Amino acid sequence: MVAHARGSGRRRAAGVITIRVERPGDVDAVREVNRQAFAQDDEGRLVDTLRENGAVLLSLVAVLDEAVVGHILFSPATAGGLDGAALAPMAVAPADQRKGIGSQLVTHGLDALRERGCPFVVVIGYPEFYPRFGFRPALPMGLTCDWDVPPGVFMVNVLDLPAGPRLRGHVSYRPEFSTLK
Repeated sequence: MVAHARGSGRRRAAGVITIRVERPGDVDAVREVNRQAFAQDDEGRLVDTLRENGAVLLSLVAVLDEAVVGHILFSPATAGGLDGAALAPMAVAPADQRKGIGSQLVTHGLDALRERGCPFVVVIGYPEFYPRFGFRPALPMGLTCDWDVPPGVFMVNVLDLPAGPRLRGHVSYRPEFSTLK
């Protein structure tokens, strides 16, 4: 399997993807992956602001051939008196999409949060992608958010089943999310 390397006309053989915690030296690469994946700077600025404000629960990168090609961030979110997490953003460089990198990032992130005792994770994302990781529409569970999004796009993954019945009401995201357009 081969893919075009970003910014070059050369082809690169598919290598081994490593998922690891973001390091200080990854900041510029994380910003660039988000810029490429979303074709704008908003998500990269959101990541920077959350990081600067100490509002990152978990930030992972996907590394291929020593280059950061993917990123996922989890920040605090609350609902029903429970402290959980919001997944956003998750990005993979366009040249490296459709290789399972996003799936690896989500799986590693959810596993790490589950181990830490996080009761739930919410996401606003593609209903064709996130259900394979245990995400379900949040509205039927009695959860709402600040944004008017299509049904099925606002989802929740209950990581701690005994906490599930308490998980109701409005989900509060970090205020930094209000800066997104």
